[in-house]
Amino acid sequence: MKRIKIFISSVQEVELCDIYLGLYGNSYGFEDEYGVSPTEREYDCAAALHKTRLIYIRSINEESRHPKESALIQKVERDIVRKTFVDIEGLRTSVYASLIRYLEEKEYIRWRPFDASYDNGAALADLDEGKMRNFIYMARQKRNFPLSVEILPETLLAHLDLIDDKGRLANAALLLFGKKPQKYFIASEVKCVQFYGNVVEKPMPAYQIYRGDVFELIDQATSFVMSRIDNWVGTRDYGTGADVPTRPELPVEAVREAIVNAVCHRDYTSNASVQVMLFRNRLEVWNPGTLPFGLTVQKLQGPHKSLPPNPLLADPMYWNGYIEKIGSGTEDIIRKCIEYGLKKPEFYQEEDFKVVIWRSRSSDDPKAIQSDPDLIQGDPKNETKLMSLIENNPSVSRAELSRLLGISERQVRKIIDMLRNNGKIVREGGKTGRWIIIK
Repeated sequence: MKRIKIFISSVQEVELCDIYLGLYGNSYGFEDEYGVSPTEREYDCAAALHKTRLIYIRSINEESRHPKESALIQKVERDIVRKTFVDIEGLRTSVYASLIRYLEEKEYIRWRPFDASYDNGAALADLDEGKMRNFIYMARQKRNFPLSVEILPETLLAHLDLIDDKGRLANAALLLFGKKPQKYFIASEVKCVQFYGNVVEKPMPAYQIYRGDVFELIDQATSFVMSRIDNWVGTRDYGTGADVPTRPELPVEAVREAIVNAVCHRDYTSNASVQVMLFRNRLEVWNPGTLPFGLTVQKLQGPHKSLPPNPLLADPMYWNGYIEKIGSGTEDIIRKCIEYGLKKPEFYQEEDFKVVIWRSRSSDDPKAIQSDPDLIQGDPKNETKLMSLIENNPSVSRAELSRLLGISERQVRKIIDMLRNNGKIVREGGKTGRWIIIK
């Protein structure tokens, strides 16, 4: 009797709703006397009443799905276009995009969030297919991304909710894969500057404005900082094998996370840019925008809800390994710095949001600022360093090269591709193979 009441109650809820949202996985669930589950009854009711139906299918091995669940999914596919999801964050992003589209189509809203807006006038030709293939390659390596490298660009964009039924591109698509993102969003650049002292004053030993997609901006800004701080170099007595141990003054993970947060969570409707400022005693990362409602600076220092202002931007960055766990970024910055023996980082919400990472005490010494022109004027020659590492250890992995060079795996792959194209290195074998330097 109790189960019958649940059946009636769930169908009544469907009758009262405006949108029916269904989540289908591997189990079919309880069956009534006719062998039909409440979920299927609900869907049939929503279909009969012509309700807006948003259906999301969990990506799993089809062999593990209950036969009746598979049959229900096939029924749904005959009626509507359904979406797939892998985890809760991907589901949240997909539902977000679908609800925004619904509200716009019903004209309940005439303004869309920046990342989901389509009023940019861009076309597929404005996107870089190579960037999209590289994204899929890295996402498959990092998170077991379900799509293959050979798929059409439109398929990837649809999977990430970055294109609508009319072929219009979301702003997030241009920031992620655009050939020239700043052509559409000039303020999406990142400004990096180094100061000799602890205040903003001239002369400045280094100043760069970086342009490109969000992945390139993060990589370039992180390299700017890591190439201009102290770096302890030991001897082989301290290391293992042929590698010479090194320890940068700041943990690269914390620096990178602060920049990732700034680029991903900034207010893209603002005309201001993300600013990365390296002082003698600290690193400051500024981004235009405010914290979401209900989130405070104090709450950032402990477990807190994930409220990304640009979810269509955040989800692909998670797939590519730039965001480890949604909602944990600020905690990771604090933990990494404390483990490194540094002062606790600080967060400020004023006109802009600001992260302060304190440098080690040795940086209070003016001599700590490097005078090497290669460090002051430009990035170190990572290609030469990478070649040297390969020569010392032909079996070294991309992940290890990333750690030793203090750059992202994405940058390592770009350097390797360039060296391959120039005929300087070749790869023999697969994952367990080795690098060969062509002399």
